[in-house]
Amino acid sequence: MATKILDLPTTEHMLPGNRACAGCAIGIGLRSITKALDGKLVLVNPASCLTVLGGMYPVSSMRIPWINVSFPSTAAAASGVSAGLRAMGRSDEMTVLAMAGDGGTSDIGIQALSGAAERNDDFIYVCYDNEAYMNTGTQRSGLTPHGARTTTTNRGKRENPKDLPRIMEAHNIPYVASTSAVYPTDVYDKMVKARGIKGLRYLHMNVPCPSGWGFDPRDSVKLGKLAVETGLVVLYEIEEGVFRLTERSASLAKSGKPLVKVEEFLTTQARFKSMTPEAVATVQAWVDKRWAGYVARHGAS
Repeated sequence: MATKILDLPTTEHMLPGNRACAGCAIGIGLRSITKALDGKLVLVNPASCLTVLGGMYPVSSMRIPWINVSFPSTAAAASGVSAGLRAMGRSDEMTVLAMAGDGGTSDIGIQALSGAAERNDDFIYVCYDNEAYMNTGTQRSGLTPHGARTTTTNRGKRENPKDLPRIMEAHNIPYVASTSAVYPTDVYDKMVKARGIKGLRYLHMNVPCPSGWGFDPRDSVKLGKLAVETGLVVLYEIEEGVFRLTERSASLAKSGKPLVKVEEFLTTQARFKSMTPEAVATVQAWVDKRWAGYVARHGAS
């Protein structure tokens, strides 16, 4: 049974003030995550936007233990923390949560993450995907979408983003999920489920970024939901190899109606202003093919 928004726990583990950019959706997702873990976690985080949000001791916006590590070592450090808690007999008391951005996950951190997944180390890894290296100057990452302008792709990125959840699924870990920070109950339910599973659990969380994407900060939730309505972001989970769509993506598949055209999403952001009609059509074809595959897989499970 899916959690309703009014049923979310009221205890907050993130304080009202932080140094995140206006409209940053990371905080929305992090609130749901820490509620799902009852605040009983150790967070491991590399240099990233999340480091800015959390702040540095003794000025922090969080009420949880927090370890800042080097850019490529998030999963390796989380593996060590997990082993340490196990040795102390506290592994059932505290969840180890690794959180890194798309650059720190798909590019710089993928070696340590792949190694941890191969070993099936016991922690939860969340990639918060704002689709570029936002904290270091908006450079393109392996998860930057096709056509997006960044400081290193001034004519638009030529490639489609990596499919990190599928890469993680190929490691045969027990739980993989794709979600969006602007769907708090979807994030919450998936984190609650992940909490109850042993081994490495991977959650991919889309996070709208006003400053990097080029839109009004008040529209973060609106654009996050539009990304799901167009199929650019898909909400699903894979538990022990069984795939199912969740939340809004599940209802869209059930309705059988066409998704919103990706052009409606692309035209809302400055990063896509240089896209040609041919480039938009390329993205639409990619989304249509991928969505058909997800729907077929959902129906077969």
